[in-house]
Amino acid sequence: MVRTRETSAGASGAEPILHFAARVDDSVHEFREKRARKRGHTPTVIPYTGYGAPGWVRVLCRVLLTKPTPSDDGVRYKKIRGWRSFTSVPVNDVAVIIVVGDVEERVMADRGGVVDAVIMVDLSPGWHNITIRTDGSESVDASVFVIDPAIRIGLISDIDDTVMVTALPRPFLAAWNTFVLDEHARRPVPGMAVLYERLTREHQGMPVFYLSTGAWNVAPTLSRFLSRNLYPQGALLLTDWGPTHDRWFRSGRAHKVETLQRLAREFPAMRWLLVGDDGQHDEEIYRDFAASHPQSVEAVAIRQLSNSEAVLAGGRSKMEARAAGPSAPWVYAPDGAGLAERLSDADIR
Repeated sequence: MVRTRETSAGASGAEPILHFAARVDDSVHEFREKRARKRGHTPTVIPYTGYGAPGWVRVLCRVLLTKPTPSDDGVRYKKIRGWRSFTSVPVNDVAVIIVVGDVEERVMADRGGVVDAVIMVDLSPGWHNITIRTDGSESVDASVFVIDPAIRIGLISDIDDTVMVTALPRPFLAAWNTFVLDEHARRPVPGMAVLYERLTREHQGMPVFYLSTGAWNVAPTLSRFLSRNLYPQGALLLTDWGPTHDRWFRSGRAHKVETLQRLAREFPAMRWLLVGDDGQHDEEIYRDFAASHPQSVEAVAIRQLSNSEAVLAGGRSKMEARAAGPSAPWVYAPDGAGLAERLSDADIR
């Protein structure tokens, strides 16, 4: 028997006063949604990989208006790449039905069509399939990974210039990589997939999270890239595109900081291997997290950009000499093989 509950995803208290940019953004979305519905577009749920622990799971998905095709279960949208992923129309304030085990819950999508909901349900450790739908769409399957409480080490990895060469944040290259290229044209960082596969093999049940400042719009492309290049399956932790209720643009740095803090709260006994690069703010973010949560950091591995990559990325961080601290080892190398060797030297296997 399915037990039905109704909750609101991330909503509490009074509605916030929207920033001017957010009000404009909402008006544009409303206009585009009306036009799309007149053209016969219908809601489609785009599922993302979730995670959890015994007693709860975090479910992530997005609702978009897409041109209907018979029984495609959202597959048509998953094949869309580049700029089209940013022009699809999100559906806000739509009820989304999530069925996990014998629990069914209705939650509301946010302004960007994103659902980020914690469902209280007791599942055994490991991978599980759940179903998600709206009142006007077919059910789609999503994967959630329930982490065994006995597991004590997890992996949190940046994406841009850590597992995939993107040369961010230089504007023109960023736009090219985001809006034009598909996963076939993106280059993996040498040796990183092998490093991650070795870690997950040696630590059975290790959770893997890919933390990026990228928008949910590119999640299908990133998922295909990771799968194609044999990275271990894990949850993508991205952010929404566009203004928030209180500012013109979302802060990618704040997204990373808040996500790390959330994972530390959700899994207080877990020690994380943090992997990033020296081309953006990863070192500073990881240093601050290690200082405030020393019990939550197993090690920090920083991929060093090549000279050409550093130029394209707008320079490299100067933190290496002062990043290392007594709480956890920091290692540096230009690729996955080098990081594997440095981690092994630090007795991190």
